[in-house]
Amino acid sequence: MKNKIFFLLSFAIFGVSFACRNDEEKPEIIKISKPVYSYEEKLKIETTEIRSFLGKSPKYNSDIVFFLDMKIESGKNRFFIYDLKQNKILSEGLVGHGSGSETGIPGKLKFSNVNNSNCSSLGKYAIGSSYSGRFGKAYKLYGLDATNSNAFDRNIVLHKYSDIPFEEQLNPICNSLGCPMVNENFFTVIEKIIDNSKKKIILVMYY
Repeated sequence: MKNKIFFLLSFAIFGVSFACRNDEEKPEIIKISKPVYSYEEKLKIETTEIRSFLGKSPKYNSDIVFFLDMKIESGKNRFFIYDLKQNKILSEGLVGHGSGSETGIPGKLKFSNVNNSNCSSLGKYAIGSSYSGRFGKAYKLYGLDATNSNAFDRNIVLHKYSDIPFEEQLNPICNSLGCPMVNENFFTVIEKIIDNSKKKIILVMYY
């Protein structure tokens, strides 16, 4: 009886195995796609967070904020001048990141708050007074978070650079030594807003 049961079980297993070896049957391949990054959704999150911050810090401009989305490739517009009152982007342009932020992997960056790293630093910045430096007029930046607290000591500033194109392009643009640098024409738009603001404007760099 036991031998009979063993034979039947063996036959059943063999039959199932044999049935699975049908050349006409192909295994179902389930593709797991990565979620597509949405800069609009990320921007909504950032605007909510900065509104909360500005609500507790009346010394900063609560109408205009500069958002830098470093998840977007450098050849595309990722510097957004945002109107918090009208809840819309007023203008946008290209912005270079630090050469030290390159990882060798396209689309992937790293960030640092360390001196001489040549990296961009994430976080909130208060835009300070202007001065005339190597690239002409530029604005001092003061890091407000632990991730960018050394910005002033690292001489991280907002400046223009002649080799930054005005229009979007397929290829990456040139890198800085850690500073957010923009096209000269776009800089004229930025400086008007900064210089006409009675309170310091906040710049937020995120990834």
